[in-house]
Amino acid sequence: MTVYFVGAGPGDPELLTKKAERVIGECPVCLYAGSLVPPEVVACAPEGAKVMDTAPMTLDQTHAEILAAHQRGQDVARVHSGDPSLYGAIAEQIRRLRADGIGYEIIPGVPAYAAAAAALGQELTVPELAQSIVLTRVSMKSTAMPAGETLENFARTGATLAIHLGVRNLREIERQLVPYYGADCPVVVAYRVGWPDQTIIRGTLSDIHAKVRAEKITRTALILVGPVLGDIRDFTDSALYDPAVPHVLRPKASEK
Repeated sequence: MTVYFVGAGPGDPELLTKKAERVIGECPVCLYAGSLVPPEVVACAPEGAKVMDTAPMTLDQTHAEILAAHQRGQDVARVHSGDPSLYGAIAEQIRRLRADGIGYEIIPGVPAYAAAAAALGQELTVPELAQSIVLTRVSMKSTAMPAGETLENFARTGATLAIHLGVRNLREIERQLVPYYGADCPVVVAYRVGWPDQTIIRGTLSDIHAKVRAEKITRTALILVGPVLGDIRDFTDSALYDPAVPHVLRPKASEK
């Protein structure tokens, strides 16, 4: 049997990849993180499949279900939100699978920052303004961050920040980032992107805390910070389609 770590995307069932939908639809066992993955995403599981919400379960309990499926020779769809490679907590699951000689495969999914950018209707890498995105988080009650991976260190680069697990710590995020980005730097808080109650809150480092508090949002939100999130209209076109800039598929620059 095989355990498939399936990236379910941000919450919209239509953002499942074709492969993800096929695998969920073929596996007789489906374990999904119900706190982040809506039931509609795993509704394509086959009739009679064992479908379990693992939100209240421990690692030992979920692994026990996988071992039981292994003994029955049944494939398992282990469904995670977004893309499993980012804060998917699959490393410790894979370690146990390897120890028990159980095969696995990872199926990527749409990450939250990409879905948020789509909801905003904009590109996150605008020429000469923003060409880097830092995917990070804050510690809060979760595992401590490595010593060098601080918001201040990332802020020194001026890159666009995509901060996970930090919506309850906006005051501290403001304190750390204002010296580098300025109090008026645009901020977006994207709540439950892809879910029916999706909410997008725009603000600045100085006022986003009050706006989010007014909406009573305390979890399941992504924070985006950077100048590119503003109403940017005066910027340089990308060289990608510039007729004066040749590349391998357009070897000769056009005559002006």
